[in-house]
Amino acid sequence: MRFTYITILLTLLSAVFTSCEKELDFNYHTIPPITVIEGVLIPDGIRVGITLTTPMDEPMNLSRLTDATVSLVDMTTGETHELAPDDNGYYTAHIAGTEGHDYRLAVERDRCSYNAETEMYGPVDILSAEFNWIKMPYDHVAVFQCKFADATPDTGDCYWVKLYRNGKIYRWTQTDDRGAVDGICSYTVMTTRMDIDEEEDDDLLLDGDVVTCEVSRISKAMYDYLEALQNDSNGPAMFTGDKSLGYFIATTPVEKSIVFRPDEIPYY
Repeated sequence: MRFTYITILLTLLSAVFTSCEKELDFNYHTIPPITVIEGVLIPDGIRVGITLTTPMDEPMNLSRLTDATVSLVDMTTGETHELAPDDNGYYTAHIAGTEGHDYRLAVERDRCSYNAETEMYGPVDILSAEFNWIKMPYDHVAVFQCKFADATPDTGDCYWVKLYRNGKIYRWTQTDDRGAVDGICSYTVMTTRMDIDEEEDDDLLLDGDVVTCEVSRISKAMYDYLEALQNDSNGPAMFTGDKSLGYFIATTPVEKSIVFRPDEIPYY
């Protein structure tokens, strides 16, 4: 997973155009790097990546930090697990998250501390995944739709839906059960156009591509965080303590795959 963190807010003042050209200089305010924590607990274990934000006038640095103390607390049982960095710089542990338990992720580094808490959510039931061709003014477009059962209907459940193309992220969004019909949620998204010669590489699907839909139930706080990212914002703080960015989720992802066969897709 890759996210863009907005570290400096720029205000662009509108200029009145005249016949003369004028060079405009913008001053970037230098601020100390901010710690970014991305933690995911699933039934197979936990993985936590720690990085720092990069000033806008410097090359992006995604090097993971390995000099922190990281622990996971099962607040339901009182158990504490220490995490250690692996060869890729992620803090990991083979801990089976338990549905319904509350967990706290605690990180200490450079005399700063960060804490985030969340409930562990169980799996959802994916009911179907399919493509349909729809006619647009410029071409036919393959629309992907995934349907899944709402965990607890009419209670404001939130979900993170990710679409992969041959194992690599292709689309993602956050959604909730406000649009559910008879307890069934739907994720619908336009993908590739029929004339592949006119399609952009980021959208292109080819015959034989494996498209996988992954659905994870998430907290409302994580929903708000993802919604902010979609709007080019850092989002609400999910960690207490010293200033940081990032998120912590505990969930059970479920996925369903389909092979893209354009000649076999029905027309809607």
